[in-house]
Amino acid sequence: MSQAQQNQPRKKLTTSAMIASIADENQPTRPAPFGHALVELARQREEIVGLSADLAKYTDLHIFGQAFPDRFYQMGMAEQLLFGAAAGMAREGFIPFATTYGVFASRRAYDFIAMGIAEEKLNVKIACALPGLTTGYGPSHQATDDVAIFRAMPNLTIIDPCDALDIEQAVPAMVEHQGPVYMRLLRGKVPVVLDDYADYRFEIGKARALTEGNEVLLISAGFMTMRALEAAEQLRADGIGVRVLHSPTIKPLDEQTILQEAQNNGRLVVVAENHSEVGGLGEAVASLLMRRGINVPFKQIALPDAFLDAGALPTLHDRYGISTEAMVRRIRGWM
Repeated sequence: MSQAQQNQPRKKLTTSAMIASIADENQPTRPAPFGHALVELARQREEIVGLSADLAKYTDLHIFGQAFPDRFYQMGMAEQLLFGAAAGMAREGFIPFATTYGVFASRRAYDFIAMGIAEEKLNVKIACALPGLTTGYGPSHQATDDVAIFRAMPNLTIIDPCDALDIEQAVPAMVEHQGPVYMRLLRGKVPVVLDDYADYRFEIGKARALTEGNEVLLISAGFMTMRALEAAEQLRADGIGVRVLHSPTIKPLDEQTILQEAQNNGRLVVVAENHSEVGGLGEAVASLLMRRGINVPFKQIALPDAFLDAGALPTLHDRYGISTEAMVRRIRGWM
């Protein structure tokens, strides 16, 4: 940050910043891409049903409930019941989309998902809002460890979409995939980022390179891909070329693409994620490189192994190192 920027008065943040959109000012957004995509798909697939644990409005499932009230089930504040019912519906041939917050699915209902859904490979789709640090309401709502928890669960596919386009394409891909899926859901006004890449298509298990660069390979997932692209643009002015590799599927990992990219040009490999540094995408990539004997300089941009503070999201993102400015500072330092 320049001296002039430091001397400028900061915009006063209000309480609403604790639940603000992650979109930057003047950035294009789409409202509730998950809810609208699910409605469009459900018009063609009568077996799709929606379930919520009293959070339909906050996971954008209320849009589905309004369009298909006879296929929408409000299960109340009972996550175990939510996933138990979803398992039963899947056994009867339905494709249930069960929605809640990530903390409630991963912490409160883990055993019900493991034994009732994943072990049986049932066709349940779990879409959970407030992944990582997307709310300022403290550890009770911040799902900073959900990927670590679910990565250890057999048979469960994990996806972390970047933007509205990713979500819109992920919903039909989830339906076509046979078996349980956990999606980290961005809700409300979701940024539109990937429409700048005309040939981009979301595919389960596939990573996609978005930029060219010979100095840094920046592997990212979720909205951190948006931040990675912003960081790459700023670093280009310093003569640091950054190749951004978007990896929206965390399990199964696109090992072939990651290995191929990591061995190219001796670049610094950096993994950026909206998750704890423990057990997420960064450790998945590091483990892959070590198991395959790939020796490259490796760094992580992730949330700390800690219970995070409550507060305004812009402040917290900078404090914990996942803002664009914080990313740029760290990569410049490493270079």
